[in-house]
Amino acid sequence: MAAPWRLGCDPRILRYLLGFSGRRSPGPLKGPGLLKGAAACFGGRVGSWRWFHGTQWMHADPIQILMPSLSPTMEEGNIVKWLKKEGEAVSAGDALCEIETDKAVVTLDAGDDGILAKIVVEEGAKNIRLGALIGLMVEEGEDWKHVEIPKDVGPPSPAAKPSVPHPPAEPLVSVTVQKEHKPGKLQVRLSPAARNILDKHSLDASQGTATGPRGVFTKEDALKLVELKQMGKITEPRLTPAPPAPPTAPLATPATIGPSYPRPMVPPVSTPGQPNAVGTFSEIPASNIRRVIAKRLTESKSTVPHAYATTDCDVGAVLKARQDLVKDDIKVSVNDFIIKAAAVTLKMKKQNHNNSQLIIAEETTITQQIQMPDVNVSWDGEGPKQLPFIDISVAVATDKGLITPIIKNAAAKGIQEIADSVKVLSKKARDGKLLPEEYQGGSFSVSNLGMFGIDEFIAVINPPQACILAVGRFRPVLKLTQDEEGNAKLQQHQLITVTMSSDSRVVDDELATRFLKSFKANLENPIRLA
Repeated sequence: MAAPWRLGCDPRILRYLLGFSGRRSPGPLKGPGLLKGAAACFGGRVGSWRWFHGTQWMHADPIQILMPSLSPTMEEGNIVKWLKKEGEAVSAGDALCEIETDKAVVTLDAGDDGILAKIVVEEGAKNIRLGALIGLMVEEGEDWKHVEIPKDVGPPSPAAKPSVPHPPAEPLVSVTVQKEHKPGKLQVRLSPAARNILDKHSLDASQGTATGPRGVFTKEDALKLVELKQMGKITEPRLTPAPPAPPTAPLATPATIGPSYPRPMVPPVSTPGQPNAVGTFSEIPASNIRRVIAKRLTESKSTVPHAYATTDCDVGAVLKARQDLVKDDIKVSVNDFIIKAAAVTLKMKKQNHNNSQLIIAEETTITQQIQMPDVNVSWDGEGPKQLPFIDISVAVATDKGLITPIIKNAAAKGIQEIADSVKVLSKKARDGKLLPEEYQGGSFSVSNLGMFGIDEFIAVINPPQACILAVGRFRPVLKLTQDEEGNAKLQQHQLITVTMSSDSRVVDDELATRFLKSFKANLENPIRLA
């Protein structure tokens, strides 16, 4: 049974609760006596507070939606799309908006039930710093239409607003100013030899014609001018003093100070909607992914001592094994074998001892996997760390840049399972649907440009990983071999060139060489990858 109301409270509060708050009250709702009366009215019941705190007299603070950190390297994000509208009910776990991070487009889920009261940062806003306020929620039953942005949280920085391209007027004006010559003297670029000759004979370059590249007045031009003077065709220099500049047109822009030749040092930006003028360029907006890739590549090349080692691998046996799998309707690629071979090579050492010690050494070699766990390390800034997992990062090219989804525990997976994982993750990467746990981490990277017809290339290490393997296309090569009788013959081999970039702080040249030797042995014998 519901608890009865206590009528011993302040009459002003009673009139407010009964709906007469619109009338003029005898006095302001202030003072300790009023608060004591309010406590008496509610009798300490929490259920009444939920109803009362939604009124205009008192209400709870709105729930702030802040820009979250959705990846370890994320510093700012872009609002791609709001999936809820203002005034729409939200349940915990519902998708609120899509945020573009430095890796992919990730959905931000609600952590509480309530109503989306205010969208502070609109769709298309870019470069929102972490922790910035992007929206407000209120609890169910509260007045969401009159929610106010907290004063202690300011609006997003100007960089967070969608950039509106506008024509850069000043650079274009500066180019025009540079092309204007002072009356009375033709501005010409002089070579050092020509300047000496003209000064010696009291001549001016404006009396002759410049024939050098880009309008340079050369030594030959100066000598011709001297000959004309000696023939009496030139009496005196045509140099006239330049009139003073009008006070109404001051030239204070930095672009007017510099070389006197008409070609600008920095081309101006082109104007949208107009034909490009000579020397102009168009700015290309960079996505968060592009900016982070540029930053991380620069940091990697400038802080990680790269070392490189290259070898050729014969994939003839891999191509034959692939054809046998196709007969069983199992579709795999050469890159799937490469991922598996790299993972097996990184695996912890486990020798498969054979009970019979008299078996041929070749058979023992086939059943024993060659493994290099010392390469499965990372550098965290203080020193190397041995990684207990073998997660292979596979480089995938997308419209927004390169991203590396991860094949978890690749050494324990079969070729078909690796192929299925690569297909699913590659599609999600191109669609921008990768989850953070699907691209964060990894212990070793593989980048394959063979499908683009590239024979070989060098890749940049992805810190904190220590190595990345760059793979080219497989190509037929004729080699001179010997048959069983010792006769020389030409035989065709299918070779690929792989180049490993390694962090020489943790993987020195000798260790990288041994790794490539083991990798080659594993790849050229697919039976070891089973």
